[in-house]
Amino acid sequence: MTAAPVWVVLPTYDEAENVVPMLRAILSVFDGTDIDGHILVVDDGSPDGTADLAQGVASADGRVAVLRRTRKEGIGPAYRAGFRHALDAGAARIVEMDCDFSHDPASLPALIAATDNADLALGSRYVPGGGVLRWGPLRRAISRGGSWYARRVLRVDVRDLTGGFKCFRREVLETIPLDRVSAAGYGFQIEMTYRALRAGFRVVEVPITFTERQRGSSKMSHRIVWEAAVQVPRLPARVRREAREAARHPTAAG
Repeated sequence: MTAAPVWVVLPTYDEAENVVPMLRAILSVFDGTDIDGHILVVDDGSPDGTADLAQGVASADGRVAVLRRTRKEGIGPAYRAGFRHALDAGAARIVEMDCDFSHDPASLPALIAATDNADLALGSRYVPGGGVLRWGPLRRAISRGGSWYARRVLRVDVRDLTGGFKCFRREVLETIPLDRVSAAGYGFQIEMTYRALRAGFRVVEVPITFTERQRGSSKMSHRIVWEAAVQVPRLPARVRREAREAARHPTAAG
């Protein structure tokens, strides 16, 4: 496994019940491995004091930082802000994951190690060895259906396009024009992976078990599903248009 700096970006909104246990769990993984790890909590103005609780951990452990944002804008804008912060801090690998323990911190070493031989590693529920716990039939159908729909429309082989547990090499995030990644909900996950593939990066899937949160409330909504359904068919044309513009104006694009 690489010893280069790894930053884990955790977007939060009303995660007071989860943020401290999650930070401690990730730090424990760092302590038990050779990962040069850091954590950035990106809080969108949680009224329940999530950012203050995270700051308490940060004050005691320099590997933790807190980025406070003024309002809730969705995971897309939160991740973009977090990615920029991590890149500026010198991250070689950037992990994105949820703060509600649906993504198991124990899977971090395998996900990070996969980027020794790939540019983007996806924690995948839908490859052999992966799975989901504590989901009802409707939620399973929405998730699997969303990934199937995106795969067919975008014509890619990735089986879990909607998952949010990923590890990027910094080169991927430096290449993708983050300002043009427009999705705010889980369509952001689809768009980031698609852009990485279109840019020629190697993407691999690492099996994980996704577990439905036990504390706090899910941020999933009909609006998030609809956003992804509408934006996915438009994505290939938008990326092609951006590529043409970059070719005509290479200095401006850079």
